[in-house]
Amino acid sequence: MIIQAGATAPDFTLSDQRGEEITLSEAVAEGPVALEFFPLAFSGICTGELCELRDNLAVFDDAKVRLLGISVDSVHALRVWAEQEGYDFSILSDFWPHGQVAQNYGAFVDERGIATRATVIIGEDRKVLASFETSPGEARDFSAYREALAAL
Repeated sequence: MIIQAGATAPDFTLSDQRGEEITLSEAVAEGPVALEFFPLAFSGICTGELCELRDNLAVFDDAKVRLLGISVDSVHALRVWAEQEGYDFSILSDFWPHGQVAQNYGAFVDERGIATRATVIIGEDRKVLASFETSPGEARDFSAYREALAAL
């Protein structure tokens, strides 16, 4: 089960598609963060979801929320995918230890070795403000983001 609102989000440091290390506690010190767990780069549903986020970044910008994608893919795969799709936001590699951050957030599917589709919005002091998820084969409805961000 995905981490719930009110819990303290586990801290982590992961590299993004550019090789830049991002630490959650440092990111939330600048403002709320939306973690976007997804199964795999280059897959159809994941590409569709992240393209929708790319095309609606203004919704996050208006709410002053930083968007961070997270998958078990390598930095190298994420870099190629992000360049191909024009993703300007950071996409973090939870490659090794394999899926550890997703596991810590209750977003890892053990039998498949991937993250599920989970979104966790985190505020000051790493407090979880909202979370929602769908199964790996089901895309998230963008209205869920609008609703969660409007509640901030």
